[in-house]
Amino acid sequence: MRLETLKARVREAGGPELLERLEWLDAQGTRPPIAPRLVGRPDARRRPDFDVVLAGGGLSLLYAPVLAGFGLKVGVFDRARAAAVHREWNISGSELAPLTASGLFTPPEVESLIVARYAHGVCRWHGGGEYPVRGVLDHAIDAGRFLSEVRRRAELRGVSFHDGHTLVGLREGPHCVRLLFERAGGGWSDVTARVVLDARGSSSPHATADLICPTVGGVLSGLKQGSAPDEVDPQVGDILVTTEGVDGGRQYIWEGFPGRAGETTVYLFYYARARRSREHGLLPLYGRFFERLGRYKRGEPRLLRPTFGYIPGWSRLTRAPRAPERRVVLVGDAAARHSPLTYCGFGGMMRSFLPGSRALAEALARERFPPGPIVHDTPLHSVTGLLALSMAMPSRAPERRDEVNQLLDTAFAVLHALGNESYAALLKDQMEGHDFARLLGGIARRRPQVFRELRTLAHTGPFALARWLEGFSRLLLNPFLAP
Repeated sequence: MRLETLKARVREAGGPELLERLEWLDAQGTRPPIAPRLVGRPDARRRPDFDVVLAGGGLSLLYAPVLAGFGLKVGVFDRARAAAVHREWNISGSELAPLTASGLFTPPEVESLIVARYAHGVCRWHGGGEYPVRGVLDHAIDAGRFLSEVRRRAELRGVSFHDGHTLVGLREGPHCVRLLFERAGGGWSDVTARVVLDARGSSSPHATADLICPTVGGVLSGLKQGSAPDEVDPQVGDILVTTEGVDGGRQYIWEGFPGRAGETTVYLFYYARARRSREHGLLPLYGRFFERLGRYKRGEPRLLRPTFGYIPGWSRLTRAPRAPERRVVLVGDAAARHSPLTYCGFGGMMRSFLPGSRALAEALARERFPPGPIVHDTPLHSVTGLLALSMAMPSRAPERRDEVNQLLDTAFAVLHALGNESYAALLKDQMEGHDFARLLGGIARRRPQVFRELRTLAHTGPFALARWLEGFSRLLLNPFLAP
């Protein structure tokens, strides 16, 4: 599609503001990174302004009220407005338990955040089968009201919010970190904190994961309802769906989750190597979204609220993202501890914000910071990252354009045959080692050429193979190593 035609299509479907924002984001990807401003070391005699500064106010905002509840002084600094919603979220009901365990919400309050439930979800592959699963991403959450409530409850616990503050430099000292923020209205803010939580997502210079997931879409109305694959069934969530083979070295994948009556959240994304992120503009991806949407769901769609961005992902075959400063802790997308397969950051955050907050509060109380991350990582992720990395490097040969779909179809056929419990466990990052071994064995029996198709490790070297084997061993031994 020609550039001007592409712009016209995006402008017509999403409005001039969407086009302007996409052009700005894509331009950032083609410019050299701006060097951070030099900041002097914090004065050792200066008392820190905060115990914890949270840089970025998206979903990681959950840390703020929990840490404040531990008696810590917390400040949230965001370049726009903290608690703004950039994605819609789906999750299983059981995975919402930390919201009540943390004391942030009562069970009735959590219930009030749920706008839709599904009987089941499906994964469907082009040229292959459809594989239903129960208990996975089957609750749609009112994301806007949820984050607004988290902010309100944080304010009630004494958290201070500083909207329109962009972090432009920091420097660690022996007892605290000095941060320099540029204010949207002009001027600067110079603050210190004992610990910084970097929640800036893909815009963080520390978000060094090896995968990236360009994603576009949003909340749509006007899609045709019904039970056919290209219609919206309010009782069914599309977890992962493909409608074509590899095109231009990319395997495009759809997601679709019904929400309020007549509304559906739809995403189009693909996996890519992070080191080539400047090749993956969101504007062309949105153009494809509007052009190919009819192949996925029929109707007369109207975009009610756009959703787009780059989600960092980590295959676990390379070094983990980590800030060089021990008092700067990565959380959320910047840490990339979510699943490398489903990129479900909401589920990852539900698992990590409460134990992560406890670990951070303990580290501050003892003034001892662990060398590893405080953010939870599931043992299963150490082995599923290989498949994600493979999908980021599909063959461009025309005769192999259906290879990814065929491999996925085989894998999910085996999963479905293992039973709903095992199938759901994989998608919720809960599968244990013996079931994963059964999955690998089933795939190999049904598709012996799988080892030729998964050539990723040949491109990443012997260290990646060693990491994968180590991760597989840990997954198998995990039940015996657990306290």
